[in-house]
Amino acid sequence: MNSGRCAACRYLRRRCAPDCIFSPYFPSNNPQRFVSVHRIYGASNVGKLLQQLPTHLRAEAADSLYFEAQCRVEDPIYGCVGLVFLLQQQIHDAESQLAKTLAEVAVLKSHAKHPQAQQFEAESDFNNLLQKQLDNVANLSFSNQATSGFM
Repeated sequence: MNSGRCAACRYLRRRCAPDCIFSPYFPSNNPQRFVSVHRIYGASNVGKLLQQLPTHLRAEAADSLYFEAQCRVEDPIYGCVGLVFLLQQQIHDAESQLAKTLAEVAVLKSHAKHPQAQQFEAESDFNNLLQKQLDNVANLSFSNQATSGFM
C-alpha cells in the first residue's frame, strides 16, 4: 500500500498520479469525505466538475459537494434544502417572538406614561399592537418564502 495515495485513489483502488484532481481535496487521512461524495455524485462526475472549475474555486466546490452529500445521506428526501427550510422556520419563529416582545414593550411604555388607563384599554391596545406586529412579520416572512421558493 502506498501511503501517498489520496482517499479517492485508495477507494477506487488505482494509482494516484502526481496531477490527480482529487488529491488536494480528498486527503488520505479523511477517506469518509470522498466516500460520501462518491456515493451521491460518482467519482467521474466529481472529477469532471473539479476540472471544469478554476483552480481557486475547487476547494470551495469540494467542500460544498461534501456538505451537500452529507446532508443527502442524512436526509435522502430533502438533503440540504431541508436544512435551509428548517433555518427559515426558525427565523420566522424568532421574528414572531420579537414582534410580540416589541408589542409588549410598547404597551408597557404607554402605560408608564398614562398610569390612569384602565385594564380593558391596556388589553385592547396590546392586542391591536400585537396584531399589527404579527401582520408585519407575516408579510415579511411571506415575501422571504416567495422569493426562496417555499410557500
